Amino acid sequence: MFAVIQIQTIVGSILFLLYAITILGVVAVVITENRNPLKTISWVVVLLLTPGLGLLFYFFFGQDNRKQKIISRRTYKRIMQGPQRKKMPFNLISEMPKAYIPLATLLYHNNQSALLYGSRIKTYTNGVDKFNDFMDDLKNAKHHIHLQYYIFCDDEIGNRVKKLLIEKAGEGVKVRVMYDDVGSWNVKKLFFKEMTDAGIEVYAFLKVAFPVFTSKVNYRNHRKIVVIDGNTGYVGGMNIADRYLKGNSLGVWRDSHFRFTGKGVHGLQSAFLIDWYVVSKQLLKDPVYYPPAEIYTKNIMQIATCGPTGHWRTLLQATIYLIANAKKYIYIQTPYFLPTEGLNQALQTAALGGIDIRLMLPERSDTRSANMATHSYLDDMLKAGVKVYFYKPGFLHSKLIIVDDTVTAAGSANMDFRSFEHNFEVNVYMYDEAFAKEMKKIFTHDMQQCECITPARWFKRPALQRLSESFMRLFSPLL
Repeated sequence: MFAVIQIQTIVGSILFLLYAITILGVVAVVITENRNPLKTISWVVVLLLTPGLGLLFYFFFGQDNRKQKIISRRTYKRIMQGPQRKKMPFNLISEMPKAYIPLATLLYHNNQSALLYGSRIKTYTNGVDKFNDFMDDLKNAKHHIHLQYYIFCDDEIGNRVKKLLIEKAGEGVKVRVMYDDVGSWNVKKLFFKEMTDAGIEVYAFLKVAFPVFTSKVNYRNHRKIVVIDGNTGYVGGMNIADRYLKGNSLGVWRDSHFRFTGKGVHGLQSAFLIDWYVVSKQLLKDPVYYPPAEIYTKNIMQIATCGPTGHWRTLLQATIYLIANAKKYIYIQTPYFLPTEGLNQALQTAALGGIDIRLMLPERSDTRSANMATHSYLDDMLKAGVKVYFYKPGFLHSKLIIVDDTVTAAGSANMDFRSFEHNFEVNVYMYDEAFAKEMKKIFTHDMQQCECITPARWFKRPALQRLSESFMRLFSPLL
């Protein structure tokens, strides 16, 4: 009996030593990654004070994948040659607002985002109009349909889209579909199998499944991109789901989506084809995917993407630049407001400097925890002079930034840690005064359906509520 106890003690000591070595090794990795010191300290504390659970939590949510390459530099450049060949001649850069030439340069250097000239843009603020045009464009497809969504629901609109895609595949149109494996987790595999059986190529992005369950669960593809025949494209915040048409318990879903014709579609095409290579290992770079495009307007745009594996936080850098260089106003719509420290300081600094900053958020959210954490950031925003509006008719899901009647940024990225640091996202930066003014009208119309939050009212929230909100703020990077 004594020998058995002695053996158990030795084995236990060895296991404890191995675990301690593992924890110290992980702590060393976290420290040498040179992250934000606050994040580093938080993870070190979690790992040291919560044995087992802390290591598991770090494994799923804490790893920094920025140095990981999911696509080679050579392949990336080959795919990006399409929009680069269609980019705006350098002598036309003088038509851009001078204040934003550095922003265009930034997006080129950190994302190889080409300046694309002359696109026509149609804006949608509701799902009915968007899906009506979307279905018509799908029906008229002749060569290919490229479709990528974070959520592709097995509901009424989802099945209408699926049926039409199957019909187009039967007509000889090449149909390629990507969906996010976590975003569409509750959709039965049979839904996608029906498309595959009909000849459609369908892939889940960063598939998460046992036994290969890894930290990929924390890094999702949140992009919404559609390209039809290389000359018509869609991008924005709407997924394929009935709630954009019929609403749900939160009411009508107010979102922003855009239809492009012209060279802007080439930027969407390259973004899709890069992700397509990641999931399928098919390198599609034939000129047929970038057909000649007419010049419809004087609009200049850049399509910029970001993800957890790139060296730069592209969209975060661009957002901070927009805020720091605004001269008159910044109007923002976002469903989730969980800003990084740099973004938080940029907004407060601009407001204190006299810039008219208006932040529009949903009154009610589809994620209670994120909504509570969002509220914790509003105290200092209001103190700095930021005007905060709560959208009341339904759930505001729009992602939009308008600056000084000159630049509009829109797409899939929310103003939170997850979009800027963890997700694969796509935004469009449009340098066009007429378009910015059009979006400003939409924003001011939405303001009429909002409650403007006054400091006097906001600071009277119950102490327990404020404490709960502050507690949830601790988890902002994970929400």
